[in-house]
Amino acid sequence: MAENQIPADKTGSTQQNPVSISVFFPCYNEQDNVALTTEQAVSVLEKLNADYEVIIVNDGSADATGKIADNIARSNSRVKVVHHPTNYGYGAALRSGFKAATKELVFYTDGDGQFNMNEMPPLLPLIKEYDIVSCYRLNRQDNLVRKINAWCWTKLVCFMFGMKIRDIDCAFKLYKREIFDKIEMKSSGALIDTEILARALRKGYTITQKGVHHYSRTAGSQTGAKFTVILRAFKELFKLYRQIRSGN
Repeated sequence: MAENQIPADKTGSTQQNPVSISVFFPCYNEQDNVALTTEQAVSVLEKLNADYEVIIVNDGSADATGKIADNIARSNSRVKVVHHPTNYGYGAALRSGFKAATKELVFYTDGDGQFNMNEMPPLLPLIKEYDIVSCYRLNRQDNLVRKINAWCWTKLVCFMFGMKIRDIDCAFKLYKREIFDKIEMKSSGALIDTEILARALRKGYTITQKGVHHYSRTAGSQTGAKFTVILRAFKELFKLYRQIRSGN
């Protein structure tokens, strides 16, 4: 089996041939961010002359996120929206995005505008050689407690599943879509990134890593640090550990 995890900081030029790619954003109460994030994605994909679709996953938002997303989709046939009737959780939103994706590659980032879509094209040359590009945040724009919690979580899950990932939950990842025909995702909460990478590695898929810049949130609020979210992640973690150890 080929080497499955090699840090890669080098950048490359975008592909000459049109790329087939689905881009999606999980959104929960992102009414102030969803339009700008989608606009930036469409602009980048148009410059690539890509065969693309943009998917907005509205995870039961209580604000105007769903309405704004529907208006965007009505004005652009390449944008579609997946609605959850209630807030199912981050993992469920990602699962819906992967399920809705129809192109050869699938990329996701959060709908909160903390990443720059212009850093997505340099990932495309890497996907020629690897099955997954898992990015890590450069100069992460979070408070110290959140950074420490994230570091400890990454170290824990990497130890448990034998992985060498710098930033397990970085919401800037590119996959070959075929992966999701071969693995079954079960996590509905914050464990989803760990589950995907752990299951993909067990199937022999290869991973490389690349740094991307991280920006401060300008609107909306984070939900990942809530106690209920953390508790749910730990419950799912030990369940996933038992499943993978038993070969499920």
